[in-house]
Amino acid sequence: MSSVRDEGRGEAGDRAGAPAETMPCARLTARQAIAAVSDTYTELTVPEGPGAPATAPSAPDGPLGWPGYDDMRARAHARTGEHESVVTALATMGGTEAVVLSFEFRYLGGSLGESTGDRLEAAYRLARERRLPVVSLIATGGSRMQEGMRALTQLQRVAAQSAHTRAAGLPQIAVLRDPTTGGGWATLGAAADVILALPGAQVGFAGSRVRPADADPYAYSAEGQLASGHIDAVVPPDRLRATLQHWLQLLCGSGELGSPTVDPASLPYALGVPGLPETGWGAVARAREPRRPRAEAYLRAYFDDREELSGDRCGGVDPGMRCGFGRRDGRTIAFAAQCGTATRPAGFRSAARLVRLADRLGIPVLTLIDTPGAANDAAAERAGAGAAIADTFAALATARVPVTSLLIGEGGSGGALALAAPDRLWATPDSYFSVIAPELAVAILKRDPAQLHDTADQLRIRPQDLLDLGVIRGIAPPA
Repeated sequence: MSSVRDEGRGEAGDRAGAPAETMPCARLTARQAIAAVSDTYTELTVPEGPGAPATAPSAPDGPLGWPGYDDMRARAHARTGEHESVVTALATMGGTEAVVLSFEFRYLGGSLGESTGDRLEAAYRLARERRLPVVSLIATGGSRMQEGMRALTQLQRVAAQSAHTRAAGLPQIAVLRDPTTGGGWATLGAAADVILALPGAQVGFAGSRVRPADADPYAYSAEGQLASGHIDAVVPPDRLRATLQHWLQLLCGSGELGSPTVDPASLPYALGVPGLPETGWGAVARAREPRRPRAEAYLRAYFDDREELSGDRCGGVDPGMRCGFGRRDGRTIAFAAQCGTATRPAGFRSAARLVRLADRLGIPVLTLIDTPGAANDAAAERAGAGAAIADTFAALATARVPVTSLLIGEGGSGGALALAAPDRLWATPDSYFSVIAPELAVAILKRDPAQLHDTADQLRIRPQDLLDLGVIRGIAPPA
């Protein structure tokens, strides 16, 4: 349950008589927040006509006749100069035009009421009409209690507008200021494609006054949400402008947003030792060599610059899966890269999330395959390993944009195949791909351990074997 009282900022976000500079929420105003991340901006005109925002509720003290509500709004306006809790604008950020939604926390705790919903809906509609991304600078304590259910239903309006914008293939980026709670987090925040947060920001569905008294405050912080896989990065204020503008350039700088007609990502060069292995076990040994180039080396060599996503949005983060977007030769390419560890369910869900986002935005995808297999411990099973792998298979199978896959090390069974593009897979000379690890094949077949090398040969797992079998399209050339 959310309300404007959630954050402990005084009655409806209004401390009568308290100077703004002494209030804990007095950091940046809505307009200051826009200016801090923009080159230029123009405030959008408040919509006119039925249901348009007004300087006062249509009925005395609002739809519920809440005693003193008109006075609260008048004091909020006197303090902030605003008639509502959100300012909407057209802004240019690093050369990219965007629709910006910026909350004014000093106006009734940044709460969402009917007029807030009107402004947000109008801004979203404009973004779709002009094919522009949406950037939300959020600071809100939730829905406005003084408007009751009429306020709460604004979340449905906002969620619908966000969903329509997503379906239109337009990116949405959220910046979580302090605080971001209640419906603002559950709609504008958590539904965004890329979620950035300021250090120490309070982030969570439950505000401080409604959560359990013994609740761990870390779980409701930007840092805690990052650790749980719910946001992509915690960005210091002095880096926010550059980071946000970089994300906009990556997501909006390649062709027509939402278009599936794009050229595939170019194939990376092989960075490891040249020459093909002579035996199956030789291929395994080369792929398991600790000094072999891993995902980081390939990403560094391939991209001019990049930004990474984090987490599966379901409570998990897998450090062994790197996902994000980068620039190469002036175009944006999405990537999902395994780092040589057993891939956990959170890693598969993160990769599926990346592929689907790139598909919506019309951005080609590169996957780098390197894992001994999917994690198979009890924790992985409880976290839904099978379902996560199935979802990754489905994401690649249904992607409209081209996916280019390169096997750069170990290709362990279905955990590796889940990231392999059907019919668009290549391999480096220091890699192998197997239905199962040779050691496990020996155990399953009840063979003598001395037959390990023979079994590796029989599995035909070398790069040249994979090419002969039609599993890969080719062997990546050296740089």
